[in-house]
Amino acid sequence: MYVTDFDYDLPEELIAQHPCAQRDGSRLMVLDCRTRQIESDQFKRVIDYFHKGDVLVINDTRVIPARLLGHKESGGKIEVFLVRKLPEAGECWLCLTRSSKSPRPGTRLVLADRLKATVVEGGGDGYRHVRFDVEGDFLSLLDEIGRLPLPPYIDREPMRDDRERYQTTFSARPGAVAAPTAGLHFTPEILDQLRSKGVQICPLTLHVGLGTFLPVRVEKVEEHRMHAEAYDIPVTTAEAVNTAKREGRRVIALGTTVTRTLEYAVNDQGLLQSGGGLTDMFIYPGYRFKIVEALLTNFHLPQSTLLMLVSALAGRDFVLEAYRRAVAERYRFFSYGDCMLIHTSVEGA
Repeated sequence: MYVTDFDYDLPEELIAQHPCAQRDGSRLMVLDCRTRQIESDQFKRVIDYFHKGDVLVINDTRVIPARLLGHKESGGKIEVFLVRKLPEAGECWLCLTRSSKSPRPGTRLVLADRLKATVVEGGGDGYRHVRFDVEGDFLSLLDEIGRLPLPPYIDREPMRDDRERYQTTFSARPGAVAAPTAGLHFTPEILDQLRSKGVQICPLTLHVGLGTFLPVRVEKVEEHRMHAEAYDIPVTTAEAVNTAKREGRRVIALGTTVTRTLEYAVNDQGLLQSGGGLTDMFIYPGYRFKIVEALLTNFHLPQSTLLMLVSALAGRDFVLEAYRRAVAERYRFFSYGDCMLIHTSVEGA
């Protein structure tokens, strides 16, 4: 299976540079895997596609202002991009650095004139282990001095509104460097309407890393390796999912991040395990899903691992047909773009 099998033509003007005026104002493309039907709708009517007893699993991660600008104590500008907190004591993070000369272990950094740090260990591809010298709450300091990381295909600097719009309304646990973008469409009102309909909404956490944006640099899909991301599944979520599966009720993933977490944490008996760790799971066509039966997701980049995951659930040809239709109908693409629901018809829906 080749990476080029997941290519499609996308006019640049369809890449959304700003969010909709209203969170729930996006369009919704609905793919029915059983009937092979594709429908266009409005996201505000997403409730119509849920059934009483469904379990919707959401990702409650929160994007941190991960970009820090500063200089080396010895001179020379540097940008530090936080990727993932490391298990070492203190504020030690895996970071990407960008400077004229790569910093060696022991290099002292001054960031935003208020935060000092030390490069502890080097790594490949520009990654460094960096320990930050901070008194008090590090994440609160980041909120003051850090810059929000927008995806590379958004060709502008972050604006004040992005601080709110590039977060889900249910974000609660800081640690991601990219938003779980399918969740950006949901308002508290829509979530309340789903609960009133009898839909159970359960959180998990997957701190989205830079790997979601990195291009696949191999020719054959099977040779690609994902970057590890930290996750945590509450006991109550695992219990709700396992009960739903046992009773024949649907488990719907809000986004590819939720999908990968659920599918990674299932055991050989098909039961979702609570707890946390790191996952580098790569889902592509040929994978047999054990938990997820329906998926809400945005439109993804050509030849991306996210498009491969969606193709694994709905079939590559069906997905690419939907993408061609989305282009023809001028849907908006990527993080701030429109939404897609992939599901299987259920009697009485």
